[in-house]
Amino acid sequence: MGGRFLSIGECMVELSQAGEGLLRKGFAGDTFNTAWYARACLPVEWSVDYFTALGDDPLSSEMLAFMKAGGIGTEAIRKIEGRTPGLYLITLKNGERTFSYWRDTAAAKKLADDADHLRRSLEAADILYFSGITLGILAPQAVETLLAELRRARAAGKRVVFDPNIRPRLWPNKDYMLRTIEAGARAANLVLPSFDDETAHFGDASISETIARYHALGVENVVVKNGAEGATLSFGGGGTSHVPAVGVPNVVDTTSAGDSFNGGFLSRLVRGASPEDAAAYGAAVAAVVVGHHGALINPALLPG
Repeated sequence: MGGRFLSIGECMVELSQAGEGLLRKGFAGDTFNTAWYARACLPVEWSVDYFTALGDDPLSSEMLAFMKAGGIGTEAIRKIEGRTPGLYLITLKNGERTFSYWRDTAAAKKLADDADHLRRSLEAADILYFSGITLGILAPQAVETLLAELRRARAAGKRVVFDPNIRPRLWPNKDYMLRTIEAGARAANLVLPSFDDETAHFGDASISETIARYHALGVENVVVKNGAEGATLSFGGGGTSHVPAVGVPNVVDTTSAGDSFNGGFLSRLVRGASPEDAAAYGAAVAAVVVGHHGALINPALLPG
């Protein structure tokens, strides 16, 4: 039995290191990366669609073609005249990455401007996925529109999944950032935070504190990712469990580590796997991804 997975956010033009001073062009972005790995890991009975806005320029057309070639549905993507995709450059040092961004005219900033189109797209899906970056690129009114529709979808029984993915440079100030991240969590019934983000920005002293804070916001299920230390899960108030990370002998590029974990994890969870088994598979997917350059790798390399 299949279903429809809808990922909401921004796909960007990615420039990554190709050696000898050269750069490689690709397309990526946190929620698109998760959609890519969900598509790679889900059976054909499941559809995976992306919800965003793109421009009317050649790069937008190329990005759409790339999505379609990867098996990701693009019917929900609006084109906005005069806009372009955002662009980012990855700089690597010892496998860790830093980013430089150019997204002032990014069409994705207007992804929630057509409320009727947004509602129809959410109603057609079974699993809805978004992130703190999705919220961070939007104007405040657009944030309210998106969250209202996600709350409506949750109330209708849909699974709404949120990765806080906190990126301070996207936000006008810390207070608004934290309030909006909390509002995003309230719209979801599954939250996938990264502990380093949570301790850096919310001041959590422990993973148990992170879990308790999200449960207090009304989130039923929480998976806290903690890099090489693995993931801690709390589902339905039944206590916590821990799933170790998979060892990686040679970390090449940590871009998309969390995104690929999310895609692998959700691909198993939505088909009835236990949260622990789903997290173990997500960890195996992420371990392969960080051994290669760039956010997206060939699906044939992923574990079965």
